[in-house]
Amino acid sequence: MIEKPIPYGHQNINDEDVQAVVAALKSDYMTQGPLIRQFEIDFAKYLGVEYACMVSNGTAALHLCAMALDIKPGDKIITTPITFVASANGFRYQGAEVVFCDIDSKTFLMDLDKLEQILKASPKGTYKAVVPVDFAGYPIDEEKLRRLADEYGFAIVVDACHAPGGSFVDSKGEKQMIGNCKYADFTVFSFHPVKHIATGEGGAITTNRKDLYDKVVLFRTHGITKDPALLDTSDGGWYYEMQELGYNYRITEMQAALGISQLKRLNWSIQRRNEIAKKYDEAFKGMVVKTPFRQVGVTHAFHLYVIQVPTDKRKGLYDYLRANNVNSQVLYIPVHTMPYYRQFGWKKGDLPVAEDYYSKCLSLPMFPTLTEEEQDWIIAKVKEFFNL
Repeated sequence: MIEKPIPYGHQNINDEDVQAVVAALKSDYMTQGPLIRQFEIDFAKYLGVEYACMVSNGTAALHLCAMALDIKPGDKIITTPITFVASANGFRYQGAEVVFCDIDSKTFLMDLDKLEQILKASPKGTYKAVVPVDFAGYPIDEEKLRRLADEYGFAIVVDACHAPGGSFVDSKGEKQMIGNCKYADFTVFSFHPVKHIATGEGGAITTNRKDLYDKVVLFRTHGITKDPALLDTSDGGWYYEMQELGYNYRITEMQAALGISQLKRLNWSIQRRNEIAKKYDEAFKGMVVKTPFRQVGVTHAFHLYVIQVPTDKRKGLYDYLRANNVNSQVLYIPVHTMPYYRQFGWKKGDLPVAEDYYSKCLSLPMFPTLTEEEQDWIIAKVKEFFNL
């Protein structure tokens, strides 16, 4: 019997994490200190990317990307409806018109064939950016997306908030870490507590383009610089200039200390999540439960383990699990059906695959410290429900 509710996701904080944060609290800096830069260096090295910029959260990361790409009111961008609202909102903050592309029924990611249809229907250059989401931790085909970007003239901003540590093998047989930006202009990450690296709040932007990196760094701190090479003039060592209208999207030293410590366990987290996923897969074979798709050559980061069940059974299963201390979750309500986006003409029926997915999806608990006993209980309760 499991007496304490099992969450769908949970942070993993160990003694090393606590010691790292305490050391940061006892240091000379609480913000804008050396640990933030160290976190950026370590994260960039792990992913194999040139630049990383740490920010206050994943939503801020998306907004800064939109600013750096000079998105203006009326510019069009394309994203997926199966995501958290931030994937679209980060560009709406700049006044962009958000167009939603339906998803692939196997991967639940943006359907790149449908994306191409949208692109073909308008003159090249109509869309300024495409924002795919590595939903649940599964990577989008960035190589194919790059070919489309080169042909139709848009920037690629990969929302990989679910996917640090994931990877895919490209057509040349080379392993590409999600976030290395070989094919993308930007990749963004989140360090929310249920994510792989938990800093409370926090996020990151990665890129290989120095021009874009310089912009997000500038916009992260009010648009202010003290770089002598960029100043119009200088009255002394104290002098700074606000050169753009930026934001306060900084991360703290304590968060960076926690992130540095957590990054050291990311490979273990990915391995453990995949072990949990494999056990779920095997347990639900032959049942009405549809388990997540995986392709050879892909390392799924498994932020979420999403099953699909018959629409008429989903709420019953959700309620039954909660009654038995299993907190599953429904992720996500299609963004285009939200009241805010309906005002722009979006409505139910516009994206049938996404809406069908939503009617059947359920995320089971997935986090690396999930115990064998807890997972056995979850599996038993799912089976029990369908045998009632």
